[in-house]
Amino acid sequence: MRLLFSSSPNPIKTLFHLARSHHRVYSSPPPPPRRSSNPMAIPSKSAVAAGFPSEEGLARKFWLEFRRESLLSLYSPFALCLASGTLKIDTFRHYIAQDVHFLKAFAQAYELAEDCADDDDAKLAISKLRKSVLDELKMHDSFVKEWSSDIVKESTVNSATVKYTEFLLATASGKVEGLKAAGKLATPFEKTKIAAYTLGAMTPCMALYAYLGKEFKALLGPNERDHPYKKWIENYSSEGFQASSLQTEDLLDKLSVSLTGEELDIIEKLYHQAMKLEIEFFYAQPLTQPTVAPLTREHDPAQDRLMIFSDFDLTCTVVDSSAILAEIAILRAPKSDQNQPESQIARMSSPELRSTWSLLSGQYTEEYEQCIESILPSEKVEFNYEALHKALEQLSDFEKKANSRVIESGVLKGLNLEDIKRAGELLILQSGCIDFFQKIIKNENLNANIHVLSYCWCADLIRAAFSSGGVDDLTIHANEFSFEESVSTGEIVRKVESPIDKIQAFNDILQDCGNDRKNLTVYIGDSVGDLLCLLKADIGIVIGGSSTSLRRVARRYGISFVPLYPALVKKQKEYAEGSPCIWKGQSGILYTASSWDDIHAFVLGW
Repeated sequence: MRLLFSSSPNPIKTLFHLARSHHRVYSSPPPPPRRSSNPMAIPSKSAVAAGFPSEEGLARKFWLEFRRESLLSLYSPFALCLASGTLKIDTFRHYIAQDVHFLKAFAQAYELAEDCADDDDAKLAISKLRKSVLDELKMHDSFVKEWSSDIVKESTVNSATVKYTEFLLATASGKVEGLKAAGKLATPFEKTKIAAYTLGAMTPCMALYAYLGKEFKALLGPNERDHPYKKWIENYSSEGFQASSLQTEDLLDKLSVSLTGEELDIIEKLYHQAMKLEIEFFYAQPLTQPTVAPLTREHDPAQDRLMIFSDFDLTCTVVDSSAILAEIAILRAPKSDQNQPESQIARMSSPELRSTWSLLSGQYTEEYEQCIESILPSEKVEFNYEALHKALEQLSDFEKKANSRVIESGVLKGLNLEDIKRAGELLILQSGCIDFFQKIIKNENLNANIHVLSYCWCADLIRAAFSSGGVDDLTIHANEFSFEESVSTGEIVRKVESPIDKIQAFNDILQDCGNDRKNLTVYIGDSVGDLLCLLKADIGIVIGGSSTSLRRVARRYGISFVPLYPALVKKQKEYAEGSPCIWKGQSGILYTASSWDDIHAFVLGW
């Protein structure tokens, strides 16, 4: 049990208001904030569903909104090999040849945008940006001279390059849906729209390369002189290029100031389309070498089986399910002066329920912290899975006793199954979670199954949450409410209550799936209750900020946390040097990912 409660009057009352309008709520694209030290706090609606900061400009808002696309580029096989320095030289040559066509189109688009701008400052800014593109072309010329081959003439333009350059030049020529033909634009103001639209199609490319340059630069060792693509990395991570990227964003913001909401929507679509075309460009590079990501790149459904395991509360959701169930009970409970029909299950009044929940909540929080403290070694020890397993048996006993208190209190009596399902349908989910599971299920070339392992008291809530997002083909391992005529009796059919129950379920699933294929297991979680499964899986990924108690326990037991992308770059380098690409559980290493978008990019790619 991860019992959560809030002192606010009705922290999820909005669910029932939303039910009237049939809207589902998802968290905003940026990764969720680090979890509060109080695991029982329910995020406020403003914290959960807030949009982008108001002080951010339009270009920065779009960058954050389409963060997933930038990660898909970062995790692409081409980018991963380039970052690790293992990219085959012929592939890099081909990329440079394609990029030359890109840059020439960029220079032409800037020239067209400059003609459309009606402001001298804007014209000057565009002219400077065009000059920086011409300087970048000179850098590419230096690559050509270094290899003594005319790679531009030797390489044909691939379809991904053609799609982006044609899209860019069409936009710069005014061929944008909803806009008059360029020759029919009567006023300078109307022509300025073309300049804004053009910058909308160019800015994401600049921002993406600036982002990749900084990410790759951070992975270079201080004395790493033999990286074959160090010059490329230093160029795009340089202050000059970073400044050009910011100037492009600033210019887009300024050109968009006077545009209508409908026209801003057009820029947003152009920005998103450009990001998608950039991803296609990276994935279109001819890569013959094996890579460690995406995991499914070398997946053979006849021989391999991908097994995805995930926690639910605060891994898939923003609010813990026990908080949802608590508030349903309180909102639907009879008032103090309200008589209850004899035929109904006897229930506490709403004030009594709130008071009882508060007491249970406070007791759980206090005793949970005491239990965590009691299982910590006095000092850090070497990683030992069995020792950790033994320690977490104490936490398991605590969790089961806490659940018994909840059942005995009667607070779960009288919940209507339809209310639970509707709350599940409206449950706030982490951005990217549903998309990730949907893509796995819909991929016919993937032999995969999905298992959700959860302490949640009511599996019907989980089923409703996933089903409303079109994700039905997964197996849920959780507790169940006992119902009489669709009304909960207050009893829980106890199946998964503790870390030991979770690892037992994990092991049983693996045993039942057989050895007819090579299994690759990935577990995604965020709490102490997930630790044993995270460690037992071939790849254990801790998502988001994760709980303070998870970090404390893990580090004291010698477990290391490694950011996912740097780990992949290192593994790619080792793979190229001849080491086998083996993901091994119980190594004492857990990977950290800020969001489901990182996991999507790593596991599935584009």
